[in-house]
Amino acid sequence: MRLYESVFIARQDVSSAQVEAMADEFAGIISSTGGSIKKREYWGLRTLAYRIKKNRKGHYVLFNMETDSETLKEYERIMGLNEDVLRFMNIRIEEVDEAPSIMMQAKSERPSRGPRDDDRLDDRRDDRPKSDNNAEASDDSSESAEKEEA
Repeated sequence: MRLYESVFIARQDVSSAQVEAMADEFAGIISSTGGSIKKREYWGLRTLAYRIKKNRKGHYVLFNMETDSETLKEYERIMGLNEDVLRFMNIRIEEVDEAPSIMMQAKSERPSRGPRDDDRLDDRRDDRPKSDNNAEASDDSSESAEKEEA
């Protein structure tokens, strides 16, 4: 059996209790065939990056699971048939991270991205090479002028 990470997004008008019931149903599919759910997280109702099927928000749920490929295909089939699931994505992973995912950590616990280099950005704008189009155009005009003289 292989390890997979699965995230699905449920519609915004579904209640949290209904999302938990859906997650239980999906977990039951995995468990019924000998697989196991290693980690399960409900990330809550979050704003989507873009509209999906006329929804601006969605309930996010994460599973880390161990299962075989046939069960995963059945799991994906049932998720595709469920009208309340907007999107889902399953990826194969090498190991399950037991720590809470980055989405579950408080902002103060998350690793920092380091200082911003706004000054470097300004320097890059000044150091850009001048376009060679103007140089080529002047070379072409000097060559045509030489041809006319000859």
